[in-house]
Amino acid sequence: MQVGVAERTFKFLVEGGKATAGPPIGPLMTPLGINVLQLIEEINQKTAEFRGMHVNVIVSVDTESKAFRVEVGVPSTVALISREVGLEKGSGSAGKEAVGDLSLEGLLKIAKLKTERLRAKSLKAAVLSVAGTCVSMGVTIAGKNPKEFIKEVRGGKYDDLFAEATSSSQA
Repeated sequence: MQVGVAERTFKFLVEGGKATAGPPIGPLMTPLGINVLQLIEEINQKTAEFRGMHVNVIVSVDTESKAFRVEVGVPSTVALISREVGLEKGSGSAGKEAVGDLSLEGLLKIAKLKTERLRAKSLKAAVLSVAGTCVSMGVTIAGKNPKEFIKEVRGGKYDDLFAEATSSSQA
């Protein structure tokens, strides 16, 4: 879709994979003459991996051609960690009480999702950012205190893992 003069943009907060043609999407899109069911199907397809989480969705509509484009945001780092660990909330006394443990695989998955949004220059930088969030939430990483894990990352202990993860995601 080309950006034209007749383009309108709408922002919605939807539950991943569960958007409906009801409010707020349907009533705003129907008067524009676009295929609302097709739009909902695309939103649900693009947000399916965030099932159970709220996700920002931006819908751009060309009112002349009735074409639309859907862009999906990424939930917050806290929400992604909570889902991965199965938490309802973080620790009330982070640093003293651990409320969950994030696996290395889960950490890498979140870091890959958030790399662009965090403006991280590398996967290692994104991992350090996510690990920092674990510190404030009271979540251990692979059974270790997150501050200890951060020291190990900075010391290069996991560099091979990050290189392997980066090359496998580009393949």
